[in-house]
Amino acid sequence: MTRTPAVLIHGTWLHTTSWQSWTRCLLDAGFGVEIPSWPGESSTAAAARQPPGTFGELGLRSLLAHHERIVRSLPVSPVVIGHSVGGLIAQHLLAAGLARAAVGIASVPTDTVAWAAPPVPGTADPLSALTARQFRRLFATTTGEHEAARLFERFAVPAPRRLLTDLGMFAAVDRVVLGTDVAVANRGPLLLISGQEDRVVTDAMVRSNYKLYGDSNAVTDLKQFPDRGHSLVIDGGWRTVADHVLTWLAAQGISP
Repeated sequence: MTRTPAVLIHGTWLHTTSWQSWTRCLLDAGFGVEIPSWPGESSTAAAARQPPGTFGELGLRSLLAHHERIVRSLPVSPVVIGHSVGGLIAQHLLAAGLARAAVGIASVPTDTVAWAAPPVPGTADPLSALTARQFRRLFATTTGEHEAARLFERFAVPAPRRLLTDLGMFAAVDRVVLGTDVAVANRGPLLLISGQEDRVVTDAMVRSNYKLYGDSNAVTDLKQFPDRGHSLVIDGGWRTVADHVLTWLAAQGISP
């Protein structure tokens, strides 16, 4: 029997390897796991910090199309779990009928929610890199200094400037509209998760995103984690978040 695949989509400024702990957790729970690299993304975080190649040219529509192709190629409809922009893509794939269920963790909000994007490096370089201090201030806001430094060294990578532009992080007028259908009634269940100390995607933005689904008869749930920042998928409390996701999936009747 084919196991239900869980497709994990990381967010900006993190590498694919940021899902390592989640991979083991989901495999132990019986799910299959797919962790697609982004187009042009290097195989390691260290390599991703080198000159960009084509990675700096990656935009939001290309990133979405990449993940659409991947989920369409799977033998059964997957559960899609995304962090940050990965959560935005997860919401879109679910609304399009390409996922059995979706989880958006500190998800970039859908098109109609105003996003008060945090200040990010605004150079003309094709890649936008955070310093260790910026990572600590934006991502690892609720961890200790040593853990923040460790997470930065292991997982932090530059983000494509074009993608950040498409997300409206430099100017709201540049934001690319995906047109995610929040009113569709025949989709699978959706879980939105916020960290209440998140400075990248604030709890208020996640709540606003959640309220957009109020006219849909499909299941939409919200979980708010107090004292958690944008690093909630990679820091020492990641297992609490993962366990909640697994419990929620089981409650929706979604088993491996």
